[in-house]
Amino acid sequence: MKTLETILRNDTPHWVGDGFPVRSLFSYHGETAPISPFLLFDYAGPWNFEPVKGRPRGVGEHPHKGFETVTIVYDGEVSHRDSSGGGGTIGAGEVQWMTAGAGVLHEEFHSPGYSRTGGPFRMVQLWVNLPAKDKLTPAKYQAITRDMIPEVSFDGGRARIIAGEFGAGEFGGAEGPASTFTPINLWDVRLAAGAELTLPVPDGHTTMVAVLSGHVTIDGKGVGEAEIARLSRDGADVAVRADGDAMLLVMTGEPINEPVFGYGPFVMNTEAEIRQAIADFNSGRFGALAPA
Repeated sequence: MKTLETILRNDTPHWVGDGFPVRSLFSYHGETAPISPFLLFDYAGPWNFEPVKGRPRGVGEHPHKGFETVTIVYDGEVSHRDSSGGGGTIGAGEVQWMTAGAGVLHEEFHSPGYSRTGGPFRMVQLWVNLPAKDKLTPAKYQAITRDMIPEVSFDGGRARIIAGEFGAGEFGGAEGPASTFTPINLWDVRLAAGAELTLPVPDGHTTMVAVLSGHVTIDGKGVGEAEIARLSRDGADVAVRADGDAMLLVMTGEPINEPVFGYGPFVMNTEAEIRQAIADFNSGRFGALAPA
């Protein structure tokens, strides 16, 4: 059984653009080896937006290179447009998985419909590193809608499998639709108060359990809203008890044992590669946004 190594939290929120009030619960600005293959976790919300006329709230055109962004919406709607030709709008329970790879421009805004009505908003954006051999892969976009995501039910809750596989045996097994470059599991888990569950996570994987609402106990320690339990890589399975109704995001991944050199929206392996990324962006090599 895995053991709890640390609890990650951040009590200092900030805004990304004017549409995303986030807490960065971990990032590549700190030590990256313990969180590999993950780079950053922004928890946006919960927030309630008033209706707005005119331009939707969000973040305008900006670049990325060398990794992937995974946007999961729980409340509200997010529209995406990028220079690979990808784009669309996702709502509650849906995912945008963008591979920046060799370089991409994109923008993220609240959808026009949600902007007009306003209402509750909750979202996660997770950055996933790419191994050196794939950092120059062509940019691409995966729109993962609710109907594509399999769900596994168990006593006291359910799990929606976005990426990877959710055990066999008593759970029956289910495989998520996301295409990944390295082995990754990403599960949207809901637990009812009092539920006790052993999560079937792999031995050797970096394993983190983000509590998005509610409170759980892992390895005898309490983990509350907007906190992430980072667990040992050794051991298989994680025992979780829900102290009340809880919403979790379970992340596991095979570590990428390579240097990480990041600068703003670029994450590469060396400083020279970052300088090249900046030069590529400034010279227009990331292309242009798809028409709105």
